Amino acid sequence: MKVLIVKTSSMGDVIHTFPAVEDARRARPDISFDWCVEEAFAGIVALHPAIQTIHSVAIRRWRGKLLEPGTWREVVGLRSALRASRYDLVLDAQGLLKSALVARLAAAPIAGFDRSSAREPSASLFYGHRYAVPLGLHAIERTRRLFGLALGYEPDFSRLESGIVPPAGKSTFVGEKTAFLLHGTSREDKKWPVADWIEIARLLVIRGMTPVTTWSNDREQAVAEAIARVVSQTVVVPRSALAEIAAVIGSSTLVIGADTGLTHLASAFGVPTVAVFLATEPGLTGPRGPFASTLLAAPGRSVTPPEVMAKAERLLALKLPGSA
Repeated sequence: MKVLIVKTSSMGDVIHTFPAVEDARRARPDISFDWCVEEAFAGIVALHPAIQTIHSVAIRRWRGKLLEPGTWREVVGLRSALRASRYDLVLDAQGLLKSALVARLAAAPIAGFDRSSAREPSASLFYGHRYAVPLGLHAIERTRRLFGLALGYEPDFSRLESGIVPPAGKSTFVGEKTAFLLHGTSREDKKWPVADWIEIARLLVIRGMTPVTTWSNDREQAVAEAIARVVSQTVVVPRSALAEIAAVIGSSTLVIGADTGLTHLASAFGVPTVAVFLATEPGLTGPRGPFASTLLAAPGRSVTPPEVMAKAERLLALKLPGSA
């Protein structure tokens, strides 16, 4: 059986789908999986060994260039590639109108959430197979349940495995006691103050760990350099390809991150991960795993560096007994 997964974005949503793929790989070894994803996240999907072919879409880019011939050539090329693959089933794990329209391009039976379960109810109109999955569940569990219903097995919720490993290749920091600080995120209200990142870097150095951070735009570069100016032991990794940053994250001893996709990636790698949520509710979308923990700011206050450090100590004690 040949199945196409449609989960185009965002990075965190893509990573939340991996446990469902891992369930299916164990329960249905007869199925081969391909994936359709936003071009920016193709490298993330490639981390899972069960995914054979990755079809890239560029919906974010296409939206701004709908009248350009090149856009439609790309769309037609995607449709041709999907139809040539002759899928037995397309599994829309996103439940949005845009993902349903992408799923239709494959000209194969489509399975997805029913009207009461989809994030955009109108998406369910495009599915031939619709399944009810409660909206109040964590995104990881919702996707695992959808895969189980569509592919005919019961997920084992006593285990949670992503099935991914860090990219192959050497990291500068392999073997070192490093703590990766993921301060960059898409919204200003999600960002921990620079002073708090500086303080957590200082606390990490006292504990004998090397703070590591990076950046992807000018604002993030300013934060990374501000941390390094005050805490000189901080290593600033230059702006790099996603696979290279993933390799450094995967080799880290600890990750402390804001509500951002790379924080979810650290958790999926099994790295002890402390997520700092300031403006969003982590209950349905926060990092999950035996070595992941989330600190949520109470109304009217922030999360303090000592609170983060205390949580990190507990996770490190679980992962590395005797290290705390």
